[in-house]
Amino acid sequence: MVSDKPRYSRVSDILDLIILMQSKVLGITLKDIETELHVTRRTAERIRDALILGLPQIDEIDTNGKEKHWGFVSGYMMNEIISFSPDEIAILEGIKDSLQIENKKQTLDKVITKLRAHSRKQIQKIDDAVELILKSEGFAVSQKPSYKIDIQLMDTIRQAIKEQVMVRCKYCGNDKVLAPYGIIYGSNAYLIGVEDGKPSPYVYSLHKLTDVQISNKQFDKGDFDIKEYANHSFGVYQNEVMKVELLFRPDVAEDVLNFNFHPTQKVKQNDDGSVTVKFKASGELEILWHIFKWGDNVKIVAPTKLKKMYVEYLENVLKAERGK
Repeated sequence: MVSDKPRYSRVSDILDLIILMQSKVLGITLKDIETELHVTRRTAERIRDALILGLPQIDEIDTNGKEKHWGFVSGYMMNEIISFSPDEIAILEGIKDSLQIENKKQTLDKVITKLRAHSRKQIQKIDDAVELILKSEGFAVSQKPSYKIDIQLMDTIRQAIKEQVMVRCKYCGNDKVLAPYGIIYGSNAYLIGVEDGKPSPYVYSLHKLTDVQISNKQFDKGDFDIKEYANHSFGVYQNEVMKVELLFRPDVAEDVLNFNFHPTQKVKQNDDGSVTVKFKASGELEILWHIFKWGDNVKIVAPTKLKKMYVEYLENVLKAERGK
């Protein structure tokens, strides 16, 4: 009888399962998951659901058979998560040293060098894998409002970004030709791109993009860096960069000290227990929306412009409520 592991906590098991899924043309079945990880049917179903939720490139594969299979769609490959342990590389080193033919030793040495380089390029973060495992155990769920975004659309945009080719699409019903620079995730997903004939990047809500097709026109994004671009704003939208200073009451000090407001933030706990947070960012509306979540536990110290906007924002909310 198969029994579940006391705690399904090994990241390597999930990664091995993804690699197995990718290695099979027709994907894997629930029985494959049960056999590979030595778990019950119910746990196998939870693991499958977690994989589909965490990796939208995974989908059910039509095999014209009774048993369902799941694998990567559209020929998608996750080479980034495939790595080689020191022990595995050491075995290859031993085989290399035992070879008598010099040119074969040199060839294997080059292969080992490539494997070492490949392993260092892994981009799968441990915290992402841990979140995926918690979901597979039934200990965590995703609970946040968000727009549905077509997987095929994401796959097309990903290809266009990697190959630096423009896409033809419709945005809010209007025809566009865009150079996709990158994607920023928040409560929604946004494409940062430049419209053909225009000089600077613009923010496009991904759920408003339709009929996305790759064109044959190349683009050069120069030294554009999506992380650097995102660091200029509090959320997604960019305008004038402000020096923001917020003062939080002692009651919420612990939460504030453990909260990441912005990459440029400087946090200091004051003698009276209150906490001062300073950062530089644009996107005043998104800053105000976030401040609103803290209720009367926060006060805007600077800039004056932002403080006035916040007062107006609150007054407008009250007017709308009283006018009902």
